[in-house]
Parts: sequence; structure tokens; C-alpha cells
Amino acid sequence: MTPASLLSTSVDPSVRLEDLVEREALAELCRNFFSLFGIGVRIYSRSGGLIVDSSSEHDMCGLVNEDTTGRRACSGTVEKVKKTIPEAGVDEIEPCFSGAAYRISAITYEHRSVGRLILGPYLPHGLQEAPETLAEAAPSQSADKLRLALLRMPRAKDETVSRIANHLRAALDLILFSAHKAHLASEMHLVSVRENYRELENKSAQLQVAYDRLRELDRLKSNFLATVSHELRTPLTSIIGYSEMLSGGMAGPLQPEQAQFVETIHEKSEQLLGLIRSLLDLSKLDSGTMHIQRRRVAVLPVLNEVVSTLLPHGRKKGVELKLDVESDLPEVTADPERLRQIMLNLVENAIKFTPMGGTVSVRARVVSTDVPGVEDLGFVLLSGAAPSVEIEVLDTGIGIPAREKKRIFDAFYQVDSSSTREHGGAGLGLSIVKRLVEAHSGTVTVADNAPTGSAFVVRLPTEAVAHE
Repeated sequence: MTPASLLSTSVDPSVRLEDLVEREALAELCRNFFSLFGIGVRIYSRSGGLIVDSSSEHDMCGLVNEDTTGRRACSGTVEKVKKTIPEAGVDEIEPCFSGAAYRISAITYEHRSVGRLILGPYLPHGLQEAPETLAEAAPSQSADKLRLALLRMPRAKDETVSRIANHLRAALDLILFSAHKAHLASEMHLVSVRENYRELENKSAQLQVAYDRLRELDRLKSNFLATVSHELRTPLTSIIGYSEMLSGGMAGPLQPEQAQFVETIHEKSEQLLGLIRSLLDLSKLDSGTMHIQRRRVAVLPVLNEVVSTLLPHGRKKGVELKLDVESDLPEVTADPERLRQIMLNLVENAIKFTPMGGTVSVRARVVSTDVPGVEDLGFVLLSGAAPSVEIEVLDTGIGIPAREKKRIFDAFYQVDSSSTREHGGAGLGLSIVKRLVEAHSGTVTVADNAPTGSAFVVRLPTEAVAHE
């Protein structure tokens, strides 16, 4: 069994000999045969293109080509040899007018002809004298000179040339087998790559559709929240107004129990109004319609106002509020109303999760932040540092589990989502804080406040930062 027959896959008719073989390796093989036997080796493709030529011109051929008549005769012989197409397994012997001969063999692979192998010219073993046709082809040359040059050509028996042809075909069969196997592996790899690419394209298209759908749903959700919140705020404002008028006695004096009921209505309405405002803020932040009016803002007055506002709430719950601000704290570039909202949300959240007898501390100081990208350039020692104001809100409350820290800034996410949870809220405060801080080109992080509680750290740049 030949190596070619080991491959069960048929050869693609479009695959050519010149596509499969490595020309330089094949040329080296043919040169070795030529060095051993002195007989020229030429390999042609199925279409007639020359792939390898390891022959050299013999002295006799040179003499004949010096004569015009001989040159024409030689060209005619070469053309006839090149046009000879032997059947598979049957070699054709093409004689030359000089008495030499050419042996032409078919190169087959997987029972299909892929090219031709031509050996020659060589002298048949039994040839002793130059034929008359040699002198007739080159009349300008000396007959003795032509005869001596002819006899210097390599001489070989038919069986020897046949064995040379068989060895060459066997070597070619091995080369074609290896090349075809590599070709098939390459084709299979390309098919696999194309299939994987097609699957990736399909999945990418599906993901794009899902992404577009999610964006549309998110837009509809934001529009719905904005519309509902706006529509709820109008009647709720009336409820708050009327409850204030009732508490003020504008509709007549109230009994103590009635006054308590009206106060509860007013308190819960204010809570609901705060939730609606949070929903509206979240909707504006999502849609990018919230306008941030930046200007130079002193941090200390904002923090004083926040602590003063929430001090009664802290006392009512039994939580102490502390303010610790460095002297000469620089101004930041921010929207004062939004900065106040950030700190109100953080401090109010800290009070909510701090039990009676606990402490909520607000600290502010100046820190240095390395300029992004400078370290990568290797100029750390030569670079300045961009100062930032760091505001910490620390509490001695229940703390935040480590597994929850990555999600506490998500909208509507609550650490305790059970129906019996102790602390109220819709899970919007921290999400709004994060988005507002980032809108000011700042950062907000959460850490532990040993031994108990949490620490929220806000960093705001003191200099204006270009915001896309």
C-alpha cells in the first residue's frame, strides 16, 4: 500500500502539484539524482508548467545548437517530449535524432494525474555509433566531433532508467502524501475557524439585539419613573400642604390624637416626597439631563449645614454627630446643592444604620492624588501631585458584609431585602451619591471602620477637571 492510499479523503480536483510540493526541497531531491546518475530530471505540472529542472546542457547538445538546422531539430524534439502525455503506470520512450532518448512518466496521486516526470537525454546502452540523423541535423559540424561529444553523454540501460523513475515517483509519492496531509489539516483548520467565526458573529448579533433591547427597556424604565414620579409629586405636595395647615389650626383646633395623626401624615408624606425626588434625580442621572453647575465651593460651610440639619435626627435616635475638618481646607469645584445632597445622603444613611449610643463622624482633609498616566512614563519623581479634598463619613453601626460592598452602589439594591427588614429605604441613596460624585470627577469608596461600622470616603478634586 502506497502512502497516498492511506489517506481516505479524495484529492480535491482543484489542488495542483505546484500547490502541494515545496519546490526547493523537490529541486534538491532531483539534483541529488542528477549527481548520482548524470541524467537530467525535469518535472512538469499537469498544465505543462515547469516545476523543477535539474538538467544541464551536454557538449553534444551545445554543438548541435550552434547550427541553425540543428537548433530547429533540437527544439522540435524538446516540444514533442513536452507534449507527450503518458498513461498512468506506462512510461513513454521518446527517441532523439541524436540517438539519445527521453523517458516520460506520469506522476499520479490518488489515481489522478498531477504532472509528468522526464528523464534525459541519455544514451541507450546498446548505442555504439552516432546515427546519420545527427550529422544531417548539424551539417556545419564535424561528424567525428559530434560522435565524440555524443559518446560522452551518460549511458544507461532501460531497466536502470526505469528504476530511477520508480525511485523518483516513490519519493514524490511520499512528498505528496505529507504535503496533502498538511494541506487537509490546513483546510480543516480554516473551515473550523470560519465556523467559529460564523458562530461568534451570530452570537455577537444576538448580544447586540439583546443589548439594544435592554437599552430600550432601560430608557422606558427611566421615562416611566420620571413620569410617575412627576405625577405623584403634584398630589403629594397638596397632601403635605393641607397636613401643615391642619397642624397649624387653620381648620380649627385639633384633639391631641387628631394632631398626632396629622403629624404622622405629614411625616410619611415628606418621606414619600424624598423618595420621589430620589427617583427623579436617578432618572436625570441615567438620561444625562441633570445639570451640574460647578463653581468654587468652600467645603466647611456645606458640612456644617449638613451636620446642623441632621443633628436633631441624630439626637432623636440617640446617635452623636461629630465634625472634624482640617484648618485651611481648600475649595473644590462643585455644584454646592449637589455636594450638600451627597453629604446629606451619606450622613443620614450612617445615622440610620447606627444603633442608639453610637457615633457618626464627618472628617475632611487634603490628600495628594498622583496624576494619572505620569507613573507609566517614568517621571514619578519629577511630577507634582493633584490635591483633592477627602471627606470621610464614619459610623459605629452594623457595618457592611464584604460580599455586599461591590453592590451597595447599585440602584434599588439593599443588603437586607427581606420583608421583615429593620431599616427602611428604597436603596437609591448610595447609587445617587456615586453618580453625583463621579459627575464631579471624584470617587467614592467604602471600607470597614474597625472595630465596628463602615467608612464612606469621598474624594473631590480641588481643581476643575474636563468632563466629557
